Amino acid sequence: MPPAQDGFQEEEALGKGYDARLMRRLLQYLRPYKWYVALAILILLVASFLQVVGPWLTLIALDDVIPNGNTSLLAALAAAYIASVVLGFFLLYAQTVLTTWLGQRVMYDLRTEIFGKLQRLDLRFYDKNPVGRLMTRITSDVETLNELFSSGVVAVFGDLFTLGFILSAMLYMDWRLALITFSVLPFVVLTAFLFRMKLRNAYRDIRVRLARINAYLHERITGMMVVKLFNREEHDARRHREINQDYLEAHLRSITYYALFFPVIELFTAIALALIIWRGGATLLEGTVTVGVLAAFIQLTQRFFRPIQDLSEKYNLLQSAMASSERIFMLIDREIEIVDPPDPVPLELPVRGEIEFQNVWFAYGKDEEGDWDWVLKDVSFRAEPGQRLAIVGHTGAGKTTIISLLMRFYQPQRGRILLDGKPIDRLRLDELREHIGLVLQDVFLFSQDVAHNIRLGAQNITEDQVRQAAERIGAAPFIERLPGGYNQELGERGATLSVGERQLVSFARALAFDPQVLVLDEATSSVDSEIEAQIEKATNELMAGRTSMVIAHRLSTILGADHIVVLHQGELCEEGTHQELLEHGGLYARLHELQFARTPV
Repeated sequence: MPPAQDGFQEEEALGKGYDARLMRRLLQYLRPYKWYVALAILILLVASFLQVVGPWLTLIALDDVIPNGNTSLLAALAAAYIASVVLGFFLLYAQTVLTTWLGQRVMYDLRTEIFGKLQRLDLRFYDKNPVGRLMTRITSDVETLNELFSSGVVAVFGDLFTLGFILSAMLYMDWRLALITFSVLPFVVLTAFLFRMKLRNAYRDIRVRLARINAYLHERITGMMVVKLFNREEHDARRHREINQDYLEAHLRSITYYALFFPVIELFTAIALALIIWRGGATLLEGTVTVGVLAAFIQLTQRFFRPIQDLSEKYNLLQSAMASSERIFMLIDREIEIVDPPDPVPLELPVRGEIEFQNVWFAYGKDEEGDWDWVLKDVSFRAEPGQRLAIVGHTGAGKTTIISLLMRFYQPQRGRILLDGKPIDRLRLDELREHIGLVLQDVFLFSQDVAHNIRLGAQNITEDQVRQAAERIGAAPFIERLPGGYNQELGERGATLSVGERQLVSFARALAFDPQVLVLDEATSSVDSEIEAQIEKATNELMAGRTSMVIAHRLSTILGADHIVVLHQGELCEEGTHQELLEHGGLYARLHELQFARTPV
């Protein structure tokens, strides 16, 4: 059993082995390619018919042609036999290429849909779902469905057609020998049923352990600095070996079931052949069955159990696909809490940048007793157009939450937030965020070039504007020193840059998008004095004529603010200018005294 701390990384339980509703929904993805599916089924129909051509030609040769000494017809039958084999080869090639193409096209569509959904989901979803699990959805689970479409959904028609043609041929040639062949079918069905049940549990275990190992690897690799800092390599390696061992054992169980299933089916095939030879030989001696019929039956019996074996294997593939599709559709169907309003209200241009919080209450969730665990409680304040507003308070006071609510990453339970007098939940999300620039303390850069990280692929921001933004913010000198300049590829999360350089790039990004409202979340807390001086100089220019909200732990960064809001345990306890708050002698004055106790004011 996994330890309790891995619960966050667990997969959901699987549903039933086959779900007609899920299958109908999966088949909808084949609708744009219905003519290709029809062609694939036609190819399978012809290829299945060829399975009985060889035995039938054998029957004709042994019973009619050879006894009559017709060598020319015998040569024609041999040529027809070879032609059927060659045609079967090309049909198999065409079927493999076509079904694989269908599977890849469906997977392309499905991956596109999943990624689009992931982009629209709100942040609350990501708070509860580890990246490793989501990566399993879009990679391993999608690949399982690829196998279903490439080797299962369409190919199953080939097995059914083959069984139908072989059954018809057997019954037509000699129904008594056909019944002898069918006598082992109950044992084959029982074996397939047991195999299916065992393998379903093995598939479930494999999926659970795969998601667990993906989540564990992502977390440890991302936090490698912490692992090394506290010498946790051996501990984490030991835990990884345990998870990896569970994953290995789950795979070995599935391999064991396969290793047992196929030989058992071969055993039943051999028993059926033995019965055919025994009973067919006796009837041959009695003169009621010809040599050709017996030879054809032997060939047909060998081919009869192959599609049954394939169908059983495909059913297990179907079970795995049902589990994967259930998890994928749970993701696709997940309700998005933060969406565009049905009747959006347009902002009047140019945007003035007036921001107002009116009696806002917000909680990320509920406590153990089912009551809201409030992070913000009845918070109200206003930022005038062009005003520089600072928000201060102890850690956990709710400062960053205010930013998340303003950007509509979350929705308050009570109260409302206004931009230029318009409730932000009545605005389109793209329009709202277009006018707000956000610079976070933890800067995220993509593993692409510097220019891309400044304009993020926006076509309306030219190369000249990128360079101007970098020059105004003071980032141009270090960018131009890079080997590739603005075309220099950065490592993952901008790992090739220092913390201060990443901050400068994020400032240049905010400036390039030219927002009317600028939000800074302690954006200079991780930089040295020289770079901080560059940023402060650039931000003073950037803030001119814009509404600015500055989240600050260090009061030295907000002494020039027009208005200061002080939060304490989610409540607005004080507001005013720097001087007014000092004279008031409240929480802000105590914070100021603590931070500047050794520094003359």
